[in-house]
Amino acid sequence: MRIKYWAAPVALAFLETAFAQALGPDKQLSLTVYNQDLALIEHVRAVNLPAGRHRVEFKGVSARIVPQTVGFGAPGLELLEQNFDYDLLTPNKLMEKAVGQTVRIVRTNPGTGAETVESAEVLSTAGGVVLRIGDRIEVLRDDGIPARVIFDKVPENLRASPTLSVVAQASRAVNADVSLSYLSRGLSWAADYVAVFDEKAGETSLQGWITLTNNSGTGFENARIQLIAGDINIVNNEQQWWQRYNNSRAVPGARRAAGTESTDRARLADYYVYPIAQPTTLANNQTKQVSFLSAGRVRATKAYEQSFYSFSSLEEPVSAEVRVRFENSRAAGLGEQLPSGVVRVYARDAQGQPQFVGEDRVGHTGAGSELALKIGEAFDVTVQPTLVSTRRVSARRTEYAMQYLVRNARPEPVTVTIRQQGLWRFNEVLQESVPGRRNGANDLAWDVVVPANGESELRFTIQQWW
Repeated sequence: MRIKYWAAPVALAFLETAFAQALGPDKQLSLTVYNQDLALIEHVRAVNLPAGRHRVEFKGVSARIVPQTVGFGAPGLELLEQNFDYDLLTPNKLMEKAVGQTVRIVRTNPGTGAETVESAEVLSTAGGVVLRIGDRIEVLRDDGIPARVIFDKVPENLRASPTLSVVAQASRAVNADVSLSYLSRGLSWAADYVAVFDEKAGETSLQGWITLTNNSGTGFENARIQLIAGDINIVNNEQQWWQRYNNSRAVPGARRAAGTESTDRARLADYYVYPIAQPTTLANNQTKQVSFLSAGRVRATKAYEQSFYSFSSLEEPVSAEVRVRFENSRAAGLGEQLPSGVVRVYARDAQGQPQFVGEDRVGHTGAGSELALKIGEAFDVTVQPTLVSTRRVSARRTEYAMQYLVRNARPEPVTVTIRQQGLWRFNEVLQESVPGRRNGANDLAWDVVVPANGESELRFTIQQWW
């Protein structure tokens, strides 16, 4: 078989080498994709082999396969060894493999169309192709004269697509389906949400989208795909640990209380499964979006709040955060297991058109949880803290008196939630001007009602110790 390598202008024509034990297309292809740049892939293909020792090749596997995770299942076949060939057939690879060998150079006269053929030894491909033709050394280059290179065969270790081969022993003839499963990098998914908030109606819609990304080096046709929500433990993977750490830091800002509701969502161990209903083709270097959640009327309210992590005074007031609060519960109109993602919030303008007003990230959120999405800051609602006094009660106990002045420049009254966080291990509120509540061992909150175009004051005294 002849392989032709074209240069100036560049083109490549080749015929793929056939192997007697190369398996046909997938009868079934399944992808289980985790949101940590990882997927479990399973190919099911038919095999028809006589008794004896065979080399069976699976073409079209992921180019980013994790070889040590391969599982091979075939009745009547004993697995002896496996090999992953990811050196793909390209013009450059063909030339690299031909170093030290003889090829044929075919040049075409642009004026007459006549072709001349010369044998050439490939000396090097470092920075360009260097040839020995007879008693001269020549560089194959783009000089405007059409030329091509002809190879006698494809090197055995070059493949048109990533190929995993196994050597197996058949004690008898085998005519059955075989399965090949493995973990692969380069496949991931993320959740994104679109919320359209109607403040007057006190509700929001929520649309959830799954974004699938394939950078595995291989496309997958008509695959059954399911997505796993949750952070699986991966050994010695600092990048994934850092991602989970950042996600965990983002969660408390939006999720205020964990949920206790269960749903009929399918599970895998302690993770939730989101299957894609129809077989899907996922091309290499492709991003695909699939809808997975649609809730039309979820009870929601707008809220103002600000959090403080120390007892101190500020010379300038700080703007209150604007948040959209709702419950992820069946009673509120939702009640779904929500995978981690970004929620983009829209509000309708006077003409009824939705306008983007902000976004926030939520972590993996169970049904029944309370959420408060930060969408921005209100320049007309402010909070100014003042440390009134500090008293050292004992070596381990200190008393703080705080004042928070809340101003409202809006034409309607508002309620501002002030959160005091980062408290010591032990703490006690001695007095307060507004009834407060404890959200946790180191988290206190007060709801301060502020009149239209007016101001209100929160005062409290707290002791904390360790």
